[in-house]
Amino acid sequence: MTEIAPPPGGPRITTHTAPQDLVEAAGHPVGSGNMKPEYDVRLANEDLAPLKKQKWSWYNIFAFWMSDVHSVGGYVTAGSLFALGIAAWQVLVALVVGIVIVQVFTNLVAKPSQKTGVPYPVVNRAIFGIKGANVPAIIRGIIAIAWYGVQTFLAAQSLNIIFLKFIPGSAALLDYSFLGLSALGWISYGILWVAQVALFWNGMEVIRRFIDWAGPAVYVVMIILAVYLVSQAGWENISFDLSDPNTPDVGFWGGIGLMFMAIGIVVSYFSGPMLNFGDFARYGRSFAAVKKGNFWGLPVNFLFFSLLTVITASATVPVFGELITDPIHTVERIDTPFAILLGGLTFVTATVGINIVANFIAPAFDFSNVAPNKISWRMGGMIAAVGSVFLLPWNWYSNATAIHYSLGVLAALIGPLFGILIAGYYIAAHQRIKTDEMFSMSETGAYWYRKGYNPNGIKALLWAGIPTIALAVFPKMIADMGGFDLSWIGNFTWFIGCGLGFGLFVLFERLDPRVPSFAGETEGISDGVRDGAAATTDAEPPAISTEVPIVTEPRA
Repeated sequence: MTEIAPPPGGPRITTHTAPQDLVEAAGHPVGSGNMKPEYDVRLANEDLAPLKKQKWSWYNIFAFWMSDVHSVGGYVTAGSLFALGIAAWQVLVALVVGIVIVQVFTNLVAKPSQKTGVPYPVVNRAIFGIKGANVPAIIRGIIAIAWYGVQTFLAAQSLNIIFLKFIPGSAALLDYSFLGLSALGWISYGILWVAQVALFWNGMEVIRRFIDWAGPAVYVVMIILAVYLVSQAGWENISFDLSDPNTPDVGFWGGIGLMFMAIGIVVSYFSGPMLNFGDFARYGRSFAAVKKGNFWGLPVNFLFFSLLTVITASATVPVFGELITDPIHTVERIDTPFAILLGGLTFVTATVGINIVANFIAPAFDFSNVAPNKISWRMGGMIAAVGSVFLLPWNWYSNATAIHYSLGVLAALIGPLFGILIAGYYIAAHQRIKTDEMFSMSETGAYWYRKGYNPNGIKALLWAGIPTIALAVFPKMIADMGGFDLSWIGNFTWFIGCGLGFGLFVLFERLDPRVPSFAGETEGISDGVRDGAAATTDAEPPAISTEVPIVTEPRA
């Protein structure tokens, strides 16, 4: 333990961390986070502080979305939309509308993080308060932990197929199980768990290089798979309508309803990474680059992937005699060593890609935000990785009811959190944030509000969250008990929650204004116009030390 000389009148500062143990800024070189001397270390570390340099190009953002879309879950979701029982052109219209909605809202949530250079949970300090920001951070973090386990389990199934094909003796491991998972399943899960942790541990730059390569690689294999199956089936046997021909005609209005349902499914599917997209947008070299990457990565990329998916799935009918919407099973049915190896490794890569970008980065920043002086970005990610194992995702993933009543409740809060963030930044704050104030624990600070919490943010979350959760839970419960089936409303809880959160926060801020807009001020203000974090900071001071300081006496 060493002691750092305090500034006049400042607190005594000691450190428990040796220089060689300094946590790098989310995998970037030491000093990438602009840790100013006045930042309270109970709120800041190298991972959460504003970035000095923002280097990601539009292609890096485009590759992020490729990794998020090109997964087994994305394949099955896209295929399911074409099997809703409506015409292919109606599905395409729904896809376009849904993905454009995702693009618009992703741009909205990206702007505050790109302009200030801080991740999603830190931006929330300006809206929910210095301490209140931990509420949305923990909610998003728990959701990510659960889905991290599920995605790792899905990737492990692909690895199982490779083991069974190339190491026949591994089949004996299926006869032994522990906590609901076979011995072979544990081996595959363990291999992927370690591989993902190793990738994450090397930081955001290594992750960026991985997703830059992984997204296009999955595309290449998907195109090869589609060409092979179409050549076997014949183009004349390819249909863009995957619905059961025996399904009764739903009529015009029924078709309109299913189109809206498809739109809701698309938005809900992307709601998680959309909420914390600021964790990635902060690295964008400009807001224009982020928007360009979102355009190519969302409407263009998702539509092409969806068309590729439906062509591939449609070809399975004439080739295998049945519709197969799971790409893992499609590759397995080809039953040639090269196809199984290439396809299996590809879908493992795809699932690792979405896991890293959607379910590893989010809790890393979210949990670090709770206690920056104790939990680094890497430690936050490890909490998610270890926690995912204890949830035993393979036991409840196959139970639709368990997913609905556990993750469904938490997921219903994503909409309200999004609505509150947008209302806070664009309406209440007028896109003006004093970046340095988000790292101050002073009771006179701009974002201290009431004991560190903005009561308007907490009230809006409760008032919007409770009815949204009710809509996510009770319609299905009533239907399961034999009552009216209104469970379809679950596809629209994001929209309902987002609208309620937005409206209520605006209302509460009009009745009792809390969020400052810093009208007339320019110094240290991110105004939503000047580009990037560097434009909102004064001359950058050097990093405060080569050690991580810990405040042992509270600031005045």
